[in-house]
Amino acid sequence: MVRPPKLKLALLAVLVVLGHFASLEWLARQADALSGLTLMTPPMYTRLLQPAAPSPVVAAAAPVAPAKPPARAAPKPKPPASSAKEVEEKPPEPVAQAEPPPELPPPPEEAVAQAPEPAASEPLAAASAALTAASEPVAAASAPAGAASAPATDTASLDQWPTDTRLTYEVTGEYRDRVHGEAHVQWQREGNRYQVRLDVTIRIVVPITQTLTSQGEVTPAGLLPRAYEELRTGGKRRTTQFGDEVVITEKGTLPRPPGVQDTASQFVELSQRFATGKEVLAVGRTVKFWLARPGGMDEWTYDVAERETLHLPRLGPVETFHLKPRPIANPRGNITAEMWFAPSLQYLPAKIRVIMGTEAWLDLVVDQIEQR
Repeated sequence: MVRPPKLKLALLAVLVVLGHFASLEWLARQADALSGLTLMTPPMYTRLLQPAAPSPVVAAAAPVAPAKPPARAAPKPKPPASSAKEVEEKPPEPVAQAEPPPELPPPPEEAVAQAPEPAASEPLAAASAALTAASEPVAAASAPAGAASAPATDTASLDQWPTDTRLTYEVTGEYRDRVHGEAHVQWQREGNRYQVRLDVTIRIVVPITQTLTSQGEVTPAGLLPRAYEELRTGGKRRTTQFGDEVVITEKGTLPRPPGVQDTASQFVELSQRFATGKEVLAVGRTVKFWLARPGGMDEWTYDVAERETLHLPRLGPVETFHLKPRPIANPRGNITAEMWFAPSLQYLPAKIRVIMGTEAWLDLVVDQIEQR
């Protein structure tokens, strides 16, 4: 039986289309393998986050109390040794019995004095004191390294991290013309593994989408990125790989500094630092960390510039702290980001402003926050 030419062409067209889709799927899998990413399955969100009094703030700020070391002056009571003169006047035997008691108290005092020291060496206190101790990044270096060699299994530290969360933002701005769109920041954790995914879509003539994905480990010291990817409309893909001791960018291999983050992980990392008291969120403070991207790596310093009340469409008035970046010595471009963190929203970023030179900018204002 001879098939009509039109039917043959139709079958051929179907085969070509199927082959095309199969090729695209294969290429996508190959690209994911090269980037080092294995995407997590999106969770089911069951509730909407509403503003709530940030009670953890006070508890988190408490660690700063280790300033009590002035109690070190207490060791001065050791002059009881001077009472030895009185001892000399008294019978030697009774004095020998009286000496042990005075020497017993000092050990507790030393133990109390030493207690803050380990806390300071821990990532928690080290981060909160980063504003005053320039040497702390060195101390913190050992923490990430250790975390890299031994993935965090401390349930207590893992439980401090937020549950799976998705923030939806309304996007407005100027980019050659007035633009609108939406964005999502999605945080997921499976055991000590995490994924942060930022999707931004703006509508000009045709929709333009950019997806940033970060994956790595959750450690007591913070997020430890392992793979980062930027994917833009048209399939352009850029990646950054994080080893235990090096960071591999498009510009080459660089030593891995302590606490380094990527463009996607920085938002969750900063939220967690503020929520746990590792960094004190107060006007006049500064936050410093290394940021790696495919184009290179730089150390950024953010100033907590002011307290500002944002009037959010669904969530109402929310008090935030506005972080502004300082200019870096050798900028790799003209893109910077300002962030507004809201204590009443689990210290999550209620607003993000991306500034591209002097004529282009995007504002991402949170619309709703879903959690599992």
